[in-house]
Amino acid sequence: MTTTDHITEAVIEADPKLPIIRIRRDFAATPEQLIRAHVDPELFVKWVGPDGMETRVLEWDARDGGAWSYVAARDGEDYGFRGCFHQIADDRIVQTFTFMGMPDEVALETLRFEDLGNGMTRLHAQSLVDSFEGRDAWLASGMESGVNEGYAKLDAMLTDGALS
Repeated sequence: MTTTDHITEAVIEADPKLPIIRIRRDFAATPEQLIRAHVDPELFVKWVGPDGMETRVLEWDARDGGAWSYVAARDGEDYGFRGCFHQIADDRIVQTFTFMGMPDEVALETLRFEDLGNGMTRLHAQSLVDSFEGRDAWLASGMESGVNEGYAKLDAMLTDGALS
């Protein structure tokens, strides 16, 4: 695989038959570095979400069965998120995810980290939501810009050696 074959912007797809969102994105990192970026709250707050958001952790227990919650703020508006870590393994994370603006829509997320070799890892994320309407609302919420801007910040952290 050459550098031009790498996915440098998130590919976000809605499954036509199930209420699932799938995301793929490549990183110049090891699976271990990416898992750490997702489970270490001090690292997570530095990259998650769109530009201009300040994220603060309210609860963070990164273990199988542990809970998490955080608030992202911008321009005086707070956006809350919460969930539970169901599994943290060497190559994947399984968790629930709820945006408190839509508290009845709970997603089951699986993040799988595929080692591509040569210091590259492909993130495969899948979010199963309660309904097609809920899935479509998430897609229409600005999720794409938040995902891509967040991953760009994560790329910068990897380049700067913050996850060495």
